[in-house]
Amino acid sequence: MKHLLIAENDVQKAFANHLRKQREQAKLSREELAERSTVPAATIKKFELTGQISFRQLLLLWQTLDDLKRLYALTQLEAERFKVPTSIEEVLKDGL
Repeated sequence: MKHLLIAENDVQKAFANHLRKQREQAKLSREELAERSTVPAATIKKFELTGQISFRQLLLLWQTLDDLKRLYALTQLEAERFKVPTSIEEVLKDGL
């Protein structure tokens, strides 16, 4: 398994870049996105430039520009990977 060292700031900027591209593809100005998402346009601008935003506002933007289920699914994949068997049948089925 390959491990990468990724800084928090890199991840924040990646989220900002993804949502900026989604906004541009939807042909929305920051002001239009602000109206739809309830996140102030100034906050959207700061986010797109720095990656800095509150988690709640990130979710509001993601919900407006992308499918929030996709983001939620990331947490479910991790939970499934570390699921502890609850019966001998599950152990035998999974070959543990």
